[in-house]
Amino acid sequence: MRGRTVVFLSLAGFVLLATGVIWRRSAGITRARAIEKLETRRAALVAQRAKLDGEIRTATSLERLGRVAEERLQMRVPGDSLVVTLRHSPRVAAR
Repeated sequence: MRGRTVVFLSLAGFVLLATGVIWRRSAGITRARAIEKLETRRAALVAQRAKLDGEIRTATSLERLGRVAEERLQMRVPGDSLVVTLRHSPRVAAR
């Protein structure tokens, strides 16, 4: 091998190596940006979930359900003196 060939192969190898390093860093930066966007979206979704959990707790509280039962279903809390006797009917044997 002559000196020019060695120098040319060395430069070609260096260019290929530098191109590989630059490509790898570019790919890493692109992935880092994608991860950052996903983390931001995840944080927003976690906040939205916490808000919805709070709304569910509020909507299913006994105070709210009691009001809804009274307003929509006309149900009332029975007084202490109210006694209801239910008759027990005998079951008919299934054939």
